[in-house]
Amino acid sequence: MTDHAPPPSLLDQMLCFEIYSTEHAFGRLYKDLLTPLGLTYPQFLVMIFLWEQDGRMVREIGAALGLESNTLTPMIKRLEAAGFVKRTRDTRDERRVLVGLTPMGDQLRHEVGHIRACVTEATGMSEAELRTLFTSLKTLRKALETASGGSG
Repeated sequence: MTDHAPPPSLLDQMLCFEIYSTEHAFGRLYKDLLTPLGLTYPQFLVMIFLWEQDGRMVREIGAALGLESNTLTPMIKRLEAAGFVKRTRDTRDERRVLVGLTPMGDQLRHEVGHIRACVTEATGMSEAELRTLFTSLKTLRKALETASGGSG
């Protein structure tokens, strides 16, 4: 008797579903790594952005992360309540809100160093495979943004 594998489901044949499912798997992994530090994944992205250049305008952060102000502002308020960042009005233009690291937020950068290695290991892929995948995904995203007329 021969075992016949069932044909792949329609979902299993959809690239968008595979990417969606992968995003959820990444989310679970990052949750396990970031919860002990008091961060969510989107908050972690804000912190990475600020570690690269402190004192950024809310709109700059939103543009870099593809987030609207109504999503970003509550997130920044939670980071501020946790003591990681401080919001201030720009002295040259009070309409602009600047977000800067507190000493505690700056110190946090030294506590997240292990995360990239943990995530890389969890993928089971080599650095070369990950670079190739990264390049392919970036190309795919840009093509989809062009096709949809969007930028983020």
